[in-house]
Amino acid sequence: MTQRSPHRNQRPRAPPPSQLILCTSSNPTSPRWNTLKAHGAQLRPFNFNAPDPATFSGCSKLFLVSTPDIALDFNDAPEGKGREGAHIAVIDAAVEAGVSHVYYTSLAFGPRSKAGVMRAHLRTERYLRGLEEGGRVKVTVIREGLYSESWPLYLGYFDVGGDERDEIVVAGDGKVCWTAIKDLGLGTALVLVDGSARWEGKTFYLSGAPEMARSLGEIADLVGRARGREVRVKVVGREEYVEYYVGRGKERSAVEWWSSSYQAMEEGECEIRDGTLGELLASRGVTLKPVEETVKEMFGA
Repeated sequence: MTQRSPHRNQRPRAPPPSQLILCTSSNPTSPRWNTLKAHGAQLRPFNFNAPDPATFSGCSKLFLVSTPDIALDFNDAPEGKGREGAHIAVIDAAVEAGVSHVYYTSLAFGPRSKAGVMRAHLRTERYLRGLEEGGRVKVTVIREGLYSESWPLYLGYFDVGGDERDEIVVAGDGKVCWTAIKDLGLGTALVLVDGSARWEGKTFYLSGAPEMARSLGEIADLVGRARGREVRVKVVGREEYVEYYVGRGKERSAVEWWSSSYQAMEEGECEIRDGTLGELLASRGVTLKPVEETVKEMFGA
């Protein structure tokens, strides 16, 4: 979040750390925050389950990252009972406190996605648009690309540290514009510090370039080369996928929820054609990091 400033500078530059308020559900006295605090940033304790408007006092913008409590979405949670319930409570508290612009980090699946992981994001986006249409708040929705570092989750919960499987069971395959977390961090920051109205009312993707998209089969090839032994994927139906991973100790409701991601991938939802991130990075002399580099780094190559 950023505090209100008496002067509006239209140049896209970062506010001083003293104008940043970081809300965390972890221990605000942890040493992990020392560098930020040393530069003047403020830390406030925060609870997704009981957001207090006082947390957002004095702030004009809210950068909202979705709650990681994915279990709320399991078992086809009805509207308002999934993760969006927590998001909406936070948004309402922030607007009550006087926040005038909400930036929400959604996910890079399609706008009518069949992926369970996208459901709460779409519901949150819809709620924000309602507030925007009612003139209560400005809204920017950033659909952030699937993390390059998250390929093990998509590749059958692959364990980089010691997975011995040569064949990985998945419930579908398709191209993904994998996006490095560091690239997303810079791109998102450049959006947040832009003093113009360029991003107001917009929904857009920050994602890797389509020519850099790789399927799970291609990721498996990269993994095989990195570990020195072939890896291949086996595409099965959703029911077989669920039973396979439940048999490997995964929670049934979690696997059922996750399995819908593969249909979305097969239907091309994750092959994003939006060059915004590349343009933003290029403005700072940075190029997109290919997933090939990430895989090598994760294996220590």
